Amino acid sequence: MAIQRTAPTLADIQEARGRIAGIAEVTPIYLSETFSRRVGREVRLKAENLQRTGAFKVRGAVNKLATLSAEERAAGVVAASAGNHGQAVAWAARELGIHARIFVPDTAPMAKVEACKNYGAETVLSGEIFEDAMAAALADVEESGATFIHPYEDQFVVAGQGTIGLELLEQEPEVGTVVIPVGGGGLALGIATALRALRPEVRIVGVVAGKDGYTIADGIAVKIPSEFTMPLLEDLLDDIVEVTDEEISEAIVLLLERAKLVVEGAGAVGVAALLSGRAGGQGVAVPILSGGNIDTTMLISVMRHGLTVAGRYLVARTQVPDLPGELNKLLTLVAEERGNLVSVEHHREGMDLPVSATEVELTLVTRDEDHCRRLISAMEERGYSVQRLK
Repeated sequence: MAIQRTAPTLADIQEARGRIAGIAEVTPIYLSETFSRRVGREVRLKAENLQRTGAFKVRGAVNKLATLSAEERAAGVVAASAGNHGQAVAWAARELGIHARIFVPDTAPMAKVEACKNYGAETVLSGEIFEDAMAAALADVEESGATFIHPYEDQFVVAGQGTIGLELLEQEPEVGTVVIPVGGGGLALGIATALRALRPEVRIVGVVAGKDGYTIADGIAVKIPSEFTMPLLEDLLDDIVEVTDEEISEAIVLLLERAKLVVEGAGAVGVAALLSGRAGGQGVAVPILSGGNIDTTMLISVMRHGLTVAGRYLVARTQVPDLPGELNKLLTLVAEERGNLVSVEHHREGMDLPVSATEVELTLVTRDEDHCRRLISAMEERGYSVQRLK
């Protein structure tokens, strides 16, 4: 079966819903008081991060594979993916008894690569970026005769993603604005097609990241825009906005801390667009949390950075006399100001310090930025010279 580069209709999406019923999850929508308060309107989170394989992609993969003939199933399937699409194809293929081979760029998060292997797919690392993996996958298809499962340039795949739009309208019929991540564009195309057919007045906003280089939203880091999806999206979407990694990081931290939802960078861009005020529109806003497959090391880095930016961590350097009891005086002061000590380091050797002094670097957990400033002021009032590092 060739790639079906035709835009799906509402009927296609409704048929897809029948095919994936009982296989893909109907994901919940959560009202978030925290985001509603910060954005100034009601915000409800469509939690596709809780979907099977941790992302929306399973919808399109199941729908596509369900349409394959017996001969095509016997020949197997091939996919190229930065992670989530590969996991979805691997899982769907396992469920249907089809052999799958997934080509993944070397830079893909290991959590996503390991998941493909764990679902039973043959996983091949190829190239540095998604386009390299795509080229390798297409060459493999020419040689093997397997069916290529395109992540977004396929009518059946896009129709599967569009089932989110049907669910969303049933769960939140008063929705005013829907905010959707845009990488290859399949998710946005599918949802927008459903919404325009059933509720044409709803504002639909696409969100991109990292157009000029690296981004923590690796799931939508497609460097070459799709000639299939992007012209269609220009007609269907009301706007396409861009968010920064700083804004995405803040959204990830807030989603984890306040909504108790683990969301990857690509899945957090809709929330970031709302928090930044770029999404626009009125009424109930629904950002699509498209996936939750964030690499653990990335999550740790993002959380540390986000907490530091929010004033929840303070790293400061000062000097104390190299005498007994002087460090205790400093730490007592920190305790009086309700700073929670994480670590303390002494620096003597190799430092440009008076012979009678030692440098001390403190890492503290704080309440907010005001608390950080009060701690520094209290130290300076006691005669300490303070250099803030973070």
